[in-house]
Amino acid sequence: APTSAAFDSLTGGGVPEWSAGVAIPALARIVVPGAGPTRARGWSEARVLRHEWAHLGLYQRVGGMRPPRWFDEGYAEWASGGWNPAEGWRLRVALALGRAPPLDSLVLDWPRDRASADLAYLLSATAVEYLARESGERGLRLFLERWSQGGSFPEAFQEVYGVTQGQFEEDWKKYVKRHYGWLFVLSHSIVFWLTLALALLVMAHTRRG
Repeated sequence: APTSAAFDSLTGGGVPEWSAGVAIPALARIVVPGAGPTRARGWSEARVLRHEWAHLGLYQRVGGMRPPRWFDEGYAEWASGGWNPAEGWRLRVALALGRAPPLDSLVLDWPRDRASADLAYLLSATAVEYLARESGERGLRLFLERWSQGGSFPEAFQEVYGVTQGQFEEDWKKYVKRHYGWLFVLSHSIVFWLTLALALLVMAHTRRG
């Protein structure tokens, strides 16, 4: 889209300002802004395209059925290699403070403000990452196959992974807490590093004294 007006026209005009691109699977179309203000979330053009292509590929693989939003966005993040594991501490803190929305709530609405959307992407990406770690890519392929054949996301999910979506969400939360615990949070916190630097300065001063 050569201009912001063209981008809005091609995407229906309801896309948040932070959106780096839009996939429209039913039309097999990807729309990316070609000029004007940068919409990307700090992403390269290649990363944006991989993410949007993943949306189209998923849609085609399951025969045009609509996936839950958390799985759709999480799959695109995972398939494009688009999320930074070092950001996992943010999700750990959000879960501890009760600020992370339930996975099923993302089916109904996707946050429009940048901070909440970043958290939603992180939530979705780690959920699909957890599926891939537990069952491997073969498990994901089998799940997509059963889903496309049976037409029901919940039934295929339970058949392949042996848990309901509600049970999976509880297991995923434990996974996040286990892999992105408080030590991980502290090691990625500016407060931690400032405190460590101050301690080292005090030790050096004491040694010289």
